[in-house]
Amino acid sequence: MPSPPTSTAAAAAQQLESLLPLLSTLSHYKQFHARLHALGTLHSYPSLRARFLDRLALLPHADALPHALLLLRSLPSPATNDLNAALRGLAASPHPARSLLLLAGRLLPAPAPPRPRLDALSLSFALKATARCSDAFATLQLHAILVRLGVAADVRLMTTLLDSYAKCGDLASARKVFDEMSVRDVATWNALLAGLAQGTEPNLALVLFRRLAGSFRELPPREDPNEVTVVAALSACAQLGALKDGLAAHEFARTIGAVGNVRVCNSLIDMYSKCGSLSRALEVFHSIKLEDRTLVSYNATIQALSMHGHGEDALKLFDEMPARIEPDEVTYLAVLGGCNHAGLVDDGCRVFDSMRVAPNMKHYGTIVDLLGRAGRLAEAHDMIMHMPFPADIVLWQTLLGTAKMHGNVDLAELAATKLADLGSNVDGDYVLLSNVYASKSWWVDVGRVRDTMRSNDVKKVPGFSYTEIDGVMHKFINGDKEHMRWREIYRALDEIGSRICELGYEPETSNVLHDIGEEEKQYALSYHSEKLAIAFGLISTPPGETIRVIKNLRICGDCHVVAKLISKAYGRVIIIRDRARFHRFEDGQCSCRDYW
Repeated sequence: MPSPPTSTAAAAAQQLESLLPLLSTLSHYKQFHARLHALGTLHSYPSLRARFLDRLALLPHADALPHALLLLRSLPSPATNDLNAALRGLAASPHPARSLLLLAGRLLPAPAPPRPRLDALSLSFALKATARCSDAFATLQLHAILVRLGVAADVRLMTTLLDSYAKCGDLASARKVFDEMSVRDVATWNALLAGLAQGTEPNLALVLFRRLAGSFRELPPREDPNEVTVVAALSACAQLGALKDGLAAHEFARTIGAVGNVRVCNSLIDMYSKCGSLSRALEVFHSIKLEDRTLVSYNATIQALSMHGHGEDALKLFDEMPARIEPDEVTYLAVLGGCNHAGLVDDGCRVFDSMRVAPNMKHYGTIVDLLGRAGRLAEAHDMIMHMPFPADIVLWQTLLGTAKMHGNVDLAELAATKLADLGSNVDGDYVLLSNVYASKSWWVDVGRVRDTMRSNDVKKVPGFSYTEIDGVMHKFINGDKEHMRWREIYRALDEIGSRICELGYEPETSNVLHDIGEEEKQYALSYHSEKLAIAFGLISTPPGETIRVIKNLRICGDCHVVAKLISKAYGRVIIIRDRARFHRFEDGQCSCRDYW
């Protein structure tokens, strides 16, 4: 047992405690550690030691956390607070899984002296680590320990548990934890909202948000929804393209006084952009004071401009970024994407060559696509061959797509071979290669591709589209007859076909990879999901109202032509968000200028 602290030791401890907030470098911390040893306060003042350990473990220096762990291991009888300090540092470190190893070591049977007891804080830090590791099994184990220790009534701990389940992708368990909590605070609601919105259930996130927004005035003031609530709701709206719900969330942000928060503004920019309303996104960006704009503000706005085909404006905003804001990987990817969508080859190459961060696979993929679509296929291939790392499947698919665009058989075959070597077996690869052969009338090779697809049991990714009408999302698949108004939709498509034929429409059947006749190909094209969604929009909204459609795949050439002609024949603006970008159709023209 250490001897009781003397008044001199107490004075020394008090002096050291006053110095603790002044420590800034690892050298300072090591000197402080030595002083703790010299004065005998390391063991006699565990609260001071724990605070020191906590600050040391979180110090942004590569050797700080190892030093903290060394100190922990040197203690003959570490306290719970000592363990928690180390757990917290590890959970926030680049290697959060190590906190789970440390915790596991403290759970094993041990000889004297006894291991420190775990408390709610220990489990909280460990759960934050499992969330960062996306380790659902470890979260389940911690859940069991939590129940065994009898701390399930701790609202903050249960919220952290819910958040960990959600971030590990186990939304069912997250919802179960939420439903079983007898007491919830706003952080609990926010954790579930964010998990649902960023996971696979954004629709449910909006249901939860409406429930919370409808009753928030009945909650205690300190439990009111806040900017985190709004950001989660906006994330769900962005994922779904639900503009009406996004407008409601914006209004709710005004109601609770969160509309001036820069995080909310950044989320609004992203939401409006992904819901097809670029003008509203730009309004929000320009409403942020220049000194309050963050890197995220610029990234979201540059991305919005790029996705909507305004590459020149995206490039201009990138060049106008203030010196205090340093571009990151996301910034460069956004501006390169803008150059790609707008065909700004020289500008894109200039930006790529001037990058102040190391380019990753996505940056190379964008510049390869930019060069390839411009017809500079040799340069695109050379770029792939001289990358500092091997090309992945997506990059070879990009090259295959540009080779198909320009009918380069040799390059298409090379890319297809590389894809096969990498184990890619998706229908798009075969379709692209087959179309290259078909463009040359090499029907034997087309047949060989089809045979390979059958022998490899290639499954075609089903195309589907969404459109929002009166706040309700309607989903369509190719050839869909499940919608309650499908007969009306099909009659509308027949009328659309007649009207656009008067404008010179001829079906583009080259992308239909089936051994069927021309008439059957035209039938298959007629009922693509985006056409069904547009037709439904025409019969469900008043004349002149904008029709917005979200598609999971890249829009095909025939649907692109049809959308242009419908916009002219019916006097409608049609906005289609496909896998890569936005297309705004108006008066027979598309914002992509047929370059996509």
